[in-house]
Amino acid sequence: MAENCKVYLDNASTTYPKAPGVAQRVCEFIEHVGCNVNRGEYEDAYSTAEVVLDTRERLCTLFGFNEPRNVIFTQNVTVALNMVLKGCFKAGDHLLISAMEHNAVMRPLTQLTENGVTFDRIPCNRDGELMVDEMESMLRPNTRAVVMTHASNVCGTLMPIEWVGAFCREHGLKFIVDCAQTGGTFPINMQAMHLDALCFTGHKGLLAPQGIGGFLITDSFAKELTPLFSGGTGSFSNLETLPLLLPDRFEAGTPNLPGIYGLNTSLNYLEKYGIDRIREQEQSLTQRMMESLTEKKLRLVGVDDATKKSAIVSLDFLGKDNAEVAYRLDSEYGIMTRCGLHCAPNSHKTLGTFPQGTVRFSISHFNTITEIDYVVKCIHKILAE
Repeated sequence: MAENCKVYLDNASTTYPKAPGVAQRVCEFIEHVGCNVNRGEYEDAYSTAEVVLDTRERLCTLFGFNEPRNVIFTQNVTVALNMVLKGCFKAGDHLLISAMEHNAVMRPLTQLTENGVTFDRIPCNRDGELMVDEMESMLRPNTRAVVMTHASNVCGTLMPIEWVGAFCREHGLKFIVDCAQTGGTFPINMQAMHLDALCFTGHKGLLAPQGIGGFLITDSFAKELTPLFSGGTGSFSNLETLPLLLPDRFEAGTPNLPGIYGLNTSLNYLEKYGIDRIREQEQSLTQRMMESLTEKKLRLVGVDDATKKSAIVSLDFLGKDNAEVAYRLDSEYGIMTRCGLHCAPNSHKTLGTFPQGTVRFSISHFNTITEIDYVVKCIHKILAE
C-alpha cells in the first residue's frame, strides 16, 4: 500500500463503511416516502409500517427471539440500557455487573445508586476474562439481576453469556446483556441463553446508520418495566394514559424511520453474507495482526486468541505516549484508531492500563490483509525510533 493512504480501524466506535445499499435506502425513504408510521391512513404509511415490522422480525431471527412486538426501537444502545435499568430497578435492589462495563451501563447505575440501588462488580482477570467462580458468593437476598456486556469494547474479550444465563435462570435473576460489540458478528440466541433483555445498537456490527438501536425484552420482564418516556404513539389516541400494548408502550413519539430503513437493508445483507463468515474473516485479520506484533516495546491487552474476542487489537506502547502514537498513525500514515480510556475506565483498571489507556485497532470484515500488513509495518516504524 502507498503511504498516506486511509485505513479505517475504529469499527468498535462505529463501522465504516456501512452495509451495501444502506445509504441508498435511507435516501430512498427521505426522498420518496417521507411519511410517518402508525399515524396515516394511506398506502405509503401502510408500506412503511410493513418495513418496520419486517425489521423487528429480522432482529428476532438474528437474536433467537420469537416476539417481534417486543422489539423496541430507541436512538441507540445507551438509551436502551437507560430505559431498561432505570425503568426496573429501585431502592433496595442489588445488581451484579462485570468489571468490564462501558459507561453506557456504569453511568445509569451510578445514578441509580443515588436512589438506593446497589451493585457489585464480578472480578475479571488481567485479560478481561470473567471470574465466574466468584459469582455465587456475591449473591445477596436482594440481588435481582446480572447486567453484562457481551464483549469488552476496550480489548474485545468475550463474556461467557451462555454460562451466565444458565446461572441467572438457576438463581431466579434477570439477565440483561449489552451486545453493542457483538451484534451482527457473534451468534446470540436470547431463548437458549436465557436473556431477559438484549440491548443493541445499529451502527456497529449491524452495519446500519447512527441513531437507531433498541432492545428485545421478554413479556415477563416488560411487565416490570416502567416506561422512561411517554407521549403519542398513534395508538389508543382516546386515552391520555400509557398504552399497555408492545411495542407502543416503550416507543413514544416519531421513530427514526430513515434509520430503520437503513437497518432493514443492513440486516438483509447480514442474512445473505452470513455472520459466521463475517466473524471468521475478522478473526483471521485480528489473529494476523496480533501475531505480527510481539515486540517487548508493546503490550497486547486482553486475550491473544482471536476466537475468544471481538475484532479488537488493543495496544499499550510501552515507553511511548499512546496518544502521540495514535496521532502519528493518523497524521503520518492515514491509520484511524481510537486512543484513551474508551468510556470504560474500570476496564482499564482491570487490564492494568489506567490511566494511560491504549491505542485500539478495531477491525471490520471490509478491511483487507494488505491493510493489516500496512498497519503492522507502520507500527514497526514507530517502534524502531
